[in-house]
Amino acid sequence: MRLRMVLLALLAVLGFSPMALAQQQAWVQVEAQPSLTEAEARARDYAAEFPNVAGYQISSGWYAIVLGPYAPEAAAGALADLRSDGAIPRDSFVTDGGTHRQQFWPVGAIAGLAPADPVVVDPALDTVAPVVEVMPAEETVREAKTSEAALDAEGRKALQTAMTWYGFYEGGIDGAFGPGTRNSMAAWQEANGFEATGVLTTKQRTALVANYQADQAEFGFASVSEPEAGIEITLPMALVQFDHYEPPFVHYNEKAGSGLKVILISEPGNQDSLSGLYDILQTLEVVPAEGERSKSEKSFTINAASNSVQSFAYAEVKNGMVKGYLVVWNPADAERMSRILPALKASFRGVGDKALDPGLVPMDEATRSGLLAGMEVKLPKLSRSGFFVDAAGTVVTTTEAVAQCGRVTIDHATDARVVAQDQATGVAILRPITPLAPQAFARFASGAVRLGSEIAVAGYSYEDKLPAPVLTFGTLEEEKGLNGEAGLSRLAVPVLPGDAGGPVLDGTGAVLGMLLPPAVKGAKLLPDGVAFAAQAGVIGQALTAAGVVVSPATSTDLATPDALNAAGLGMTVLVSCWE
Repeated sequence: MRLRMVLLALLAVLGFSPMALAQQQAWVQVEAQPSLTEAEARARDYAAEFPNVAGYQISSGWYAIVLGPYAPEAAAGALADLRSDGAIPRDSFVTDGGTHRQQFWPVGAIAGLAPADPVVVDPALDTVAPVVEVMPAEETVREAKTSEAALDAEGRKALQTAMTWYGFYEGGIDGAFGPGTRNSMAAWQEANGFEATGVLTTKQRTALVANYQADQAEFGFASVSEPEAGIEITLPMALVQFDHYEPPFVHYNEKAGSGLKVILISEPGNQDSLSGLYDILQTLEVVPAEGERSKSEKSFTINAASNSVQSFAYAEVKNGMVKGYLVVWNPADAERMSRILPALKASFRGVGDKALDPGLVPMDEATRSGLLAGMEVKLPKLSRSGFFVDAAGTVVTTTEAVAQCGRVTIDHATDARVVAQDQATGVAILRPITPLAPQAFARFASGAVRLGSEIAVAGYSYEDKLPAPVLTFGTLEEEKGLNGEAGLSRLAVPVLPGDAGGPVLDGTGAVLGMLLPPAVKGAKLLPDGVAFAAQAGVIGQALTAAGVVVSPATSTDLATPDALNAAGLGMTVLVSCWE
């Protein structure tokens, strides 16, 4: 009946106290739950796998499930081993038990033997009852400063390094504990449920460094030097491995199914090369359109994310060389990456006077022709043509180009929103998200047009396979549809699907209409070379209804071939529909 009291008395005689025991032990915290019911259920699950599961209410009011106790020096090793085996969550950490209060697991545990749970004897009840008020630190601030003073320079730097790793410290690793370091220590203490004194106690220092070392062991961080690329960076070599060179890239692919990929970037170049790299990376499947971007004359950063992939890219130009890196991971690994990415950012640097030589590995001309070697380029669902109709960059295109699109772009570089569309006429109106300054925009013909006169269609005949639109010449056959429909023009012109949405021009460069996609009704197919266009009047009505001012053509003189090219190709854009 008095077993617990006898045990407590025996411990006291031997010179031990629950507090003293806590100072000699550590635990691996694997989970915390807001309610006792949930915590007991999770503890029961863990107990089916591990023999040393314990549960404590902690100072925040939540309930922690832990493994242990271990000797402090063994806890970090246990954490690293269990993490690497995938046996415990990746955000598990070492704790000294300083926040542990009442023990709730195992069921029926002796409260007086809970290593971090101080107890009192209630004489009236003749039982041992837990005390749940906040436990004082094992050291006073003065004592903590005294033990801290015994640290050597490497020990002080190790604390700063660990706090940097966990995002609490941004200063230099110099071993000097100034205001910045003290504020970081206080922030770490507060985040971990300790009194924020700005001076770490012996146990807190041990736990901080042990957790950091466990992370290093789990990820296998190592400094990697790529002399050919002129890059040094710290990489998690337990998760990635060198795969191959493909100038200007050095590929480190995933290891052991980690889902992590790191690509180092190195090439001779200047600011134009940096800008080109920035634009090209946007076209890759692993660089989603969503996310933050920032670009200056000397560097750029891309932080991109979607439901299926997340990536971070950085590059800089210095001394005639462009160097950087691209990291790609699964969004489900966000917590792990919050510990890995800062290490990559902090350690990356260009070294020496070498950039990756395009002749380092044999490649055919097709592979060398761009920066996309070995990388999957992001492609739109569909691309069609369109044309500017005012100086603000408003675009008219076909409704086919914007049907069921998650995103619409103009010339791949500018996002646009659909402000109006009419399925009956096939006309859609786009407005760029960021203002554009077009080289030319449409001037609409208003008079009668002579049948049989020469016309030209400006468009991206081959969608995005060519970098610029082309002019295709033909004749105006009739100012109505095959069944007499008004608002349509029938053309004899050998166009392709990518031309749909492009402007139809007369000999003066005025816009007669917009090319429509081929209509397929039942089993009837139009002969090759027969196409239809929405007339200028139909487009003008749609633009006016959308609040866009229509500009009429003023010249009646035939345009020179160069002027016709400049007008038609200057106003024509590539409209792309993305998932």
